Amino acid sequence: MNTKVTVTDLFLGILAVMLIGVSFYQTWMGLQQIFGGSSFIVALVLSLILLFLLWQIRRAKTTGGSASSLGWIYFFFAIFCFVANFNALYTRFMKTDIYTTELRDVNEKFTRLETDVESKLNYSVPDAKIRQAIRSELNLLKIQINDPKNVGIGPEARQILARIEKMIGKKVTPLTPTSETPEGYADLADRMEEQIVQMVYNLTPEEKNLMSDINDASLRWNKEIQNLLQSPPDAINIMAQGQIDKSLTEYNRLGSRAESILGRDKLKFEPAHSETQEVGKIGYAFSHAIKNFGMFQLVVLAGCILLDFGIMLIILLMPTENNRNTGRSNESIFNSKRSGKTII
Repeated sequence: MNTKVTVTDLFLGILAVMLIGVSFYQTWMGLQQIFGGSSFIVALVLSLILLFLLWQIRRAKTTGGSASSLGWIYFFFAIFCFVANFNALYTRFMKTDIYTTELRDVNEKFTRLETDVESKLNYSVPDAKIRQAIRSELNLLKIQINDPKNVGIGPEARQILARIEKMIGKKVTPLTPTSETPEGYADLADRMEEQIVQMVYNLTPEEKNLMSDINDASLRWNKEIQNLLQSPPDAINIMAQGQIDKSLTEYNRLGSRAESILGRDKLKFEPAHSETQEVGKIGYAFSHAIKNFGMFQLVVLAGCILLDFGIMLIILLMPTENNRNTGRSNESIFNSKRSGKTII
């Protein structure tokens, strides 16, 4: 048997160690969800098995033996590494995008709830677009009243009030703060909102409090989420889950309260749940990739296939040198020639 190590063997060995080494690390990261601290040992064992099988496949090729059974054994073990690699790589590169998408969806949920509840209330301004415009102006008014650079009913706030009066068709009474402190101006903003809302809607006390709470929550979470979305990716990955959980808890509480006050015949509320708690888990990585399959998902898939199966395919398809004992050439499947008598 020829045991001489050729340049080809050396090259394939280095390439195999590099690819399986990267696969080992990603497998270690991807299996932590299942095996915890033992994932290092599991990943190491799988990687050593793959290296051993690659050596056996190369040996079978150079000696003229069949490598098909070894290939199937390699495939069996490599599939575990492939699953773990995909989970680790996909989670690493998609985590921020998953969180930012969910955070924006939370803002949309509050906006839809605000619009749905408003549409079910009695109102003195019949046009829904005008009511929405008044709500936007009212949010700006509250921000302006609390602006440290120009607190209270200043020139900018009066301009907003003028636009609101034009849409309502009624005069709005400018109020005064109870004290010239941040708390006093916050109270002023709430009282101005209450006055304008009462002019727009014909509400019961419960409905008025509900609408005020929904508007406040929508405005607050919109501001907090926008601030978080402007943070670096690492900060988003750390803080997003807590913000998503807290915002959806309040959203579900306000939605259930709205259904109770307005009646299920007017407003049918379905509680919202987030799947972002599953980020990092193997099942979530594959399900999210399938639902949102695109170029990025294709690149990650191709990269994982290259890490775990690329070197095996190279060894199987690569032509080998002449076997000195048999005098036969173990060629690749691409240049094998047909033997036998010529008929034509």
